[in-house]
Amino acid sequence: MPKPAAASSGRSKKTGGRSVSKKKTARKAATKAATGSGTKKAAASGKTPAKAPKRFVSYQSALKHLYDRDDFERARVRRLKRDDFKLERMRALLAKLGDPQAKVPAVQVIGTNGKGSTCHLLSTALRSCGYTVGLFTSPHLQDVRERIVINGEVISTGDFTKLMGTVARAAVAIEKTHGAPTFFEMVTALAFSHFADEALDVAVIECGLGGRLDATTCVDPSVIAVTSISLDHTQLLGETAEAIAIEKAGAFKPGVPVVSIPQTEEVMATLKSEAERVGCSLSVLGQDIEFSSRFEATPKVGTHTCICLSTDRSEFEHLTVPLMGEHQALNCGLALAALDQLRSQGFDTPEMKVIDGLAGLTIPGRMELAWNRPRVLLDGAHNADSLKALIRSIGAHIPYDSMVVIFGCGEDKDVDSLLKTISLGADKIIFTRARKNPRAMDADELVQRFAEISPKMCQVADTFADALVLAELAVGSEDLICVTGSFHLVGEAKRRLNELGKQRSKAPA
Repeated sequence: MPKPAAASSGRSKKTGGRSVSKKKTARKAATKAATGSGTKKAAASGKTPAKAPKRFVSYQSALKHLYDRDDFERARVRRLKRDDFKLERMRALLAKLGDPQAKVPAVQVIGTNGKGSTCHLLSTALRSCGYTVGLFTSPHLQDVRERIVINGEVISTGDFTKLMGTVARAAVAIEKTHGAPTFFEMVTALAFSHFADEALDVAVIECGLGGRLDATTCVDPSVIAVTSISLDHTQLLGETAEAIAIEKAGAFKPGVPVVSIPQTEEVMATLKSEAERVGCSLSVLGQDIEFSSRFEATPKVGTHTCICLSTDRSEFEHLTVPLMGEHQALNCGLALAALDQLRSQGFDTPEMKVIDGLAGLTIPGRMELAWNRPRVLLDGAHNADSLKALIRSIGAHIPYDSMVVIFGCGEDKDVDSLLKTISLGADKIIFTRARKNPRAMDADELVQRFAEISPKMCQVADTFADALVLAELAVGSEDLICVTGSFHLVGEAKRRLNELGKQRSKAPA
């Protein structure tokens, strides 16, 4: 398949100006396609779905319609089956919308850990080169609109509300044959529609669960990037790293170049075998792509990681990785490798613009120092490997006397491995659960299981707000509070800290 050249979408590469005629044409076509047969009501389950309105009267009504859908991100694991995940329904939904995913060049990022960071690094690098870039990630921390971003700006409530009406009508039209689209399918379709409407230069798409049957895999990407693959969601993806790698590699497509970080021997063998079977190239950092990294400390920058990456087209020397943690060196290198593939397809990505653009990048919920007095660090590490990377990163970059960890996780995780890792890094643990996540494990059960692993001090709190009060009583000015184990918990932490910040700003001096 021929690959799109840079800045061919109708926007000005340097100014990011919109192609108004293309935007209107795309939106009109999508709306017409979505409403063509929206009168069908009978769902595959035998229930009669509510007819989608011609338009939603408010953002809140659009949100309610979305959250009434099956949400596998929050559903309890025992309710989920592999049969719940299928691409036929997503393809039908997109077809009814006029196949918006085919109208914007894209990079798809798959893997277990590091997908979000890699997506942010790549989208920032492309923006720094003057491109108008869409970014689709999951999950969100506070507002679902965080998942759909163009050049750093989340989709407006007005655009979200209008497009949700279009997507909802398309969903009604396919329900009789394919069943009701899920929460993630609806959001993904909305994102693709928004990106098509805005006539982007390129979109960076984070894969959700797995790869083979993930809704984002309906996109026809210009490049696929593979982050670290390890055990996670084993009930759905498989009990071994090789089985999970097969699911992830299910996103591979003939002729679409794949770039990957180094993997374990078993995972790498699986990726190479699947790439050969599908008929796509696979390039690996440090093997097929010249790559190196080193951790250092300088008076100007402090502790940080530098990387070098070299290909026939690109030369990055001693680039300072903007994100804390040695594991981010591989994520940054992977983003540069994907950028290099785009360069081979006509994108103009000068090294100095990329380096300048990446400087200072921060990502909410990833090593985010969100509060002072006391210091509160937020990180959505949700499996053993990401939690180990977090503990190492804190030790390398953040000095502290003692660390109190506020921890909660999903019941679908390898809980014992998470608890063992926490026991090595924390001086005290306060267990809680994300209140709005049905999949969250009960804090009392976490304490019982932790007591079998470690003699370290631990407590239980019903809510994050209660946990924060307990943590504040246990720390001094040189100590650190770390909130981790779940993006849902981190999202609740951000909401609570925002509330406290507003209270503090209104308090008399």
